[in-house]
Amino acid sequence: MIDHVNELGDGAPRTGPPPEGGAVAVWALDTLRESVGGRPVAGAEAVLDPAEQERAGRLLRPADRHRYLASHLGLRVLLGSYLGLAPQEVALVRETCPCCGGPHGRPAVAGGPLHFSLSHSGDLAYLAFAAVPVGIDVEETPSAEALVDLLPLLHPAETAELNALPEADRLPALARVWCRKEACLKADGTGLALGLTDPYVGSAPTPAPVQGRTLRDLPAPAGYAAALAVRA
Repeated sequence: MIDHVNELGDGAPRTGPPPEGGAVAVWALDTLRESVGGRPVAGAEAVLDPAEQERAGRLLRPADRHRYLASHLGLRVLLGSYLGLAPQEVALVRETCPCCGGPHGRPAVAGGPLHFSLSHSGDLAYLAFAAVPVGIDVEETPSAEALVDLLPLLHPAETAELNALPEADRLPALARVWCRKEACLKADGTGLALGLTDPYVGSAPTPAPVQGRTLRDLPAPAGYAAALAVRA
């Protein structure tokens, strides 16, 4: 499905043509960068649309705002490179929600054949691009408090698996489960609307098969987990 994770740095990316068939292009971005894809993060708001600007403006902590601007600037730089557009010319819309029919489904390019997914956690963002619906997620290893909160929300088999692990292994395993579920739900466009019980993705080092999706873990730095799901 993918050969490697590309790194989006300071210079303009060399994306090549948009992915076709079942191919997926995955990019990683350090969101602490001062420039992304040849553009300064400090000037990112001029590239973003009003909805993105409004959301960035709601982030009160400067560090959180910088991470958001860097990741969304990176998204627009990559989309523009694949589509032959300037980053600010990429028109983003929301698909119809599959749960309620409202206009708040998966983010998409207006009228475009290219699907994408963006996730950021801590100081890292992952982005995926494909010709079919795709979902990506990256997560920092969660806290012990998060483990207590999330265990009752997972599939019962996943909860049992995590409880059976040695204490030192539970938090990295929870990060794997969380990423896999988020990736699948993003690919489906449902988000967290239907809860976290399904699909069952397992906590083992290799994901469990998920009907209708191709699911795999991605390489990630220490302290993070990442996963990719592609709708069949």
